[in-house]
Amino acid sequence: MSNDVIVSLEEMKEYLRVDYEDDDRLISQFLSVAEQICKDIVRTDDLEFLASNENAKAAIMYTVAYLYEHREEADHHELMLTLRSLLFGSRKAVF
Repeated sequence: MSNDVIVSLEEMKEYLRVDYEDDDRLISQFLSVAEQICKDIVRTDDLEFLASNENAKAAIMYTVAYLYEHREEADHHELMLTLRSLLFGSRKAVF
């Protein structure tokens, strides 16, 4: 894991098929939010621990894509249920 990120801005833009810089700041913010949401679901503050989950990268990318595509009408309950399913195997019993 390089530069303390699981998913880089460049990887995320490629995933989203965004080839312009206008939304770089927004996508970067969504990446930070996605990492925090995933850490909260797994119940850790350790990014390395989160990264050890084979589904972490997919969960972060899914979260960013969901937030990016549904900025106006995101169903956060649905998002959280999906993420819990993806990350359940690494979820700690307590925070």
